[in-house]
Amino acid sequence: MESKTGVVSCIKILKMSERPLVYFKLDDSSCLIAYRSLSFLADVTDGMKIAAAGYYNNRKQFVVQKYCTYGKTRLMLDVETIQNREKVFA
Repeated sequence: MESKTGVVSCIKILKMSERPLVYFKLDDSSCLIAYRSLSFLADVTDGMKIAAAGYYNNRKQFVVQKYCTYGKTRLMLDVETIQNREKVFA
């Protein structure tokens, strides 16, 4: 299993099913994630830095099996934003 780190860009859902197939670019390499792809969509947005572990398929796409974000996830940032709005309006 290989590992890569970089900045995420160009997130696209390629196939909707029980386990959606998600395409994204990690710096300049094309990546796919199917396992835990819903969690990936909840955690990561364009411009976030992540570390990913996986392997290259025969089309030279990096198939991600595990990932983690540097810093806060998208879900954590959204919750903080909502809490800050509530403080302002309270």
